[in-house]
Amino acid sequence: MRIATDIGGTFTDLVYFNYNNKNKELTNVKVSKSSTTPNEFEKGILNAIEKIGLDLSTIEFFAHGTTVVINAITERKGSKTALFTTKGFRDVLEIARGTRPDLYNFNFKKEAPFVERYLRQEVDERINYLGEVISPLNSDNVDSLLNYFVSEGVESIAICLIHAYKNPIHEKQLGALIKKKYPNIEVITSHEVTREWREYERTSSTVLSAYVKPITTKYLNNLTHNLQKLGYKNNLYIMQSNGGITTVEDVKANPITLIESGPASGVLGAVVLGRTIEKKNLIVLDIGGTTAKCSLIENGTPKIVTTYNIEKTKTKAGFPILTPVIDIVEIGNGGGSIAWLDDGGKMRVGPKSAGAIPGPSSYGKGGQNFTTTDANVVCNRIHRNYFLGGELTPDFNNIERAAKSLCNELNMSLAEMARGVIRVANSNMVNALKSVSVNKGYDPRDFSLIVIGGGGPMHGAYLANDLQIPEVIVPLNAGVFSAFGMLMSDLRRDYIRTDVMDLIADNFSRLNGVFKEMKDEAIEAYERDLYQKDNIIFEYHLDLRYDGQEHSVKLKLTDLNNLQIDVIERDFHQLHQKRYAFSLSDTKIEIVNYHLVAEVIVNKPIIVKVESKRSSIDDALITYEDVDFDESGIHNSKFYDRDKLEPGMVEQGPAIIVEQSTSTVVPPSHQFTIDDYANIIITKIEQK
Repeated sequence: MRIATDIGGTFTDLVYFNYNNKNKELTNVKVSKSSTTPNEFEKGILNAIEKIGLDLSTIEFFAHGTTVVINAITERKGSKTALFTTKGFRDVLEIARGTRPDLYNFNFKKEAPFVERYLRQEVDERINYLGEVISPLNSDNVDSLLNYFVSEGVESIAICLIHAYKNPIHEKQLGALIKKKYPNIEVITSHEVTREWREYERTSSTVLSAYVKPITTKYLNNLTHNLQKLGYKNNLYIMQSNGGITTVEDVKANPITLIESGPASGVLGAVVLGRTIEKKNLIVLDIGGTTAKCSLIENGTPKIVTTYNIEKTKTKAGFPILTPVIDIVEIGNGGGSIAWLDDGGKMRVGPKSAGAIPGPSSYGKGGQNFTTTDANVVCNRIHRNYFLGGELTPDFNNIERAAKSLCNELNMSLAEMARGVIRVANSNMVNALKSVSVNKGYDPRDFSLIVIGGGGPMHGAYLANDLQIPEVIVPLNAGVFSAFGMLMSDLRRDYIRTDVMDLIADNFSRLNGVFKEMKDEAIEAYERDLYQKDNIIFEYHLDLRYDGQEHSVKLKLTDLNNLQIDVIERDFHQLHQKRYAFSLSDTKIEIVNYHLVAEVIVNKPIIVKVESKRSSIDDALITYEDVDFDESGIHNSKFYDRDKLEPGMVEQGPAIIVEQSTSTVVPPSHQFTIDDYANIIITKIEQK
């Protein structure tokens, strides 16, 4: 048996199934949901396991995705952190970048750095940009600084020395010295986080990884211990932001790789599903309780970026992180997002969320705010008998109390206000979908929309309408699809080095040398985790730019043993033209970064076709009830049990399809089809 868990802002999801090693088919897929427990995240997982009485001694493979890192950063609940840096670079974090996300916005401000100035201290050393030692590390003042840090209650120390990406010898020496003197303090060096240049971004990444290192280590140790107590005997694998899984020890060494752990797995699951149903161009929308995440998959491949920003808005600079992340746009717009009025009297939805505690007002657990989930309940798009999988009955009295002030201020009825909340929420999500498609030169009409998470199937058809996306795909167990995606992921580690050189044939031997160094490092790391060298698959990428440019574009090399300069140049010009709408064929090209992907393929299941029992669609019918479809009006609609829908069934809307973890809304003028793999395909009926 195999199991995966995903901790979200509101719910902790669990999915497990039996796996046949002979034909690689998965059977007996079951899911479980429990409320997320913010103070002790592992409790949410244990509650989900206990709810279904799962015997962990029967589990062969356990994968886990977590929001512990991103939550610690956004809520400022990490550990007290100090920074060692090269003499003269103490204020790199404070200076940051002069670029502004919105040039003429006078409300713009830089956020306070995660390490205050009194905890940022300098050491005397210097390495130049070629990696040559100019001044050896002078550790005379390190002891006194360490004693000072300890007296200030520091739990974690980040080390980021100038040009350590090129030669980390001084970082290694300083790190070893600190670990020897204070073994209980967590220490992380910049070269362990990234070997990519850009001093501010590298320092920011190292500091953030150090900031979450103690809390992540404690959390993973507690989770591992509790799972072992329940009988689990094998390795625990953790989902990374790059779309691959890795070992617990690997994550504890550099926890910033978990910054988008959960959302990345949903995208990977969509990639596997897309290959199965022969849909290579997909836009993935994952609406959870707190946020909505979206990503674009082109030709069966998700976009991976190596520079990621958190908390960046029109008025905030945010914080850069140099770590490989699936290109995901995330907004504070989920089922628990709170409706409110701004100073101009306009309705807003999110980014504040009711979270898991107390949750939306419909939960009846003390929630005093009206949320997107409550609006869907009022419109009867979530049937009262199937709310939270039938475990809870909506508290309509509490919904009315929560909505009263908004209704009074807007002079609206509860039904009108609920429609408005859904409309605003949909508008926010459309903007997010545009940011991964239209804003980057992609036509949404060329893609299918895969909707996952508890809220995705409820909003998907409306969003597809706005963007003229031809079809919406709702996979099986869409509400826990991110957890399912973890079971479809391979072990992955990324290695990036900066070594600027001209793209000329004479430099190919040097290029191969850089990749060989990284390959040796990858092989050593995997062998430490008892994986064989022969099982490692390598991918090679170059970050290239025109001479004189600041930033680069990433190009995958098809064959490292047969490099052809004209082919690389041609591919780069084409990629640059697509990305920036121009190319400079007569301009010299530079190599900036070398990016090695090292993967070990995990023995994972295949998605198989679902056999039809030749039932009638009427056998899946639960009831008829009125549903409010906003501008389309109130319609007497069919409610179907998804578990009883079979391949080949076709039905016109309006309809609501209910299942344990979500509800799918099929508006009027739409129809749904159940495909061979039991996915729901929603399309618009063309009006004659």
